[in-house]
Amino acid sequence: MALNRASRFKGGGYSISTLSVLLLAAVAGKGARDDPVLMILLILGALTSIAGMVLRWHSHRIEQREKSRMKARMQADR
Repeated sequence: MALNRASRFKGGGYSISTLSVLLLAAVAGKGARDDPVLMILLILGALTSIAGMVLRWHSHRIEQREKSRMKARMQADR
């Protein structure tokens, strides 16, 4: 199924946010490299942020598929 315009924009936004997290983590990594606890927290923070964006994108795609199915059912019932 082709992605609709809203889905492409949402996916693009999540991709940009992921890149932003990675860039900020790279900068913060310089300050955290001498403290193992800070480095672990930085890595975990970046990974959980990215995981959250992946989950939001996945839930968006599920909602879009459900909307498409409902629309198809409504058209079939006519």
